[in-house]
Amino acid sequence: MQSTELKRKSIGYGIIVLFFCIFGLIIYGAYSPARKSQKQRIVCFKFKEGLQKEAVEQHMRDFAALKYEIPQIVSYSAGKTLLTEGTSEYDVMHYITFQSEADIETYNKHTSHQAFVTKHRGQWEKVLVINSDIHP
Repeated sequence: MQSTELKRKSIGYGIIVLFFCIFGLIIYGAYSPARKSQKQRIVCFKFKEGLQKEAVEQHMRDFAALKYEIPQIVSYSAGKTLLTEGTSEYDVMHYITFQSEADIETYNKHTSHQAFVTKHRGQWEKVLVINSDIHP
């Protein structure tokens, strides 16, 4: 009988220890620092005259999908260029952040990025790419 009771207590203590381990991992995950962005890339596109709205929307979806395909991208956002006075020189802008210049180079060479460029290159009148440091 003592053997059965000892096994039950061991299982009970094991469950408690397991619970605390899982709880600790959850807390660690919630408070561990996120990847810190050190570099930013802004990519501006001017589309060719007469390009269909659906083609522009596909461009935006395809560019946004790169965040899920290229692990070096820390964060991504984009939008249409706001008109301040008259017409804007570019139609849309994409903001991408990275941890290092090496990550930017990896992004440039990544097959998903190259496929995006190949697919959409014919739609662009001009492109402006600006890289910068991010200061706290």
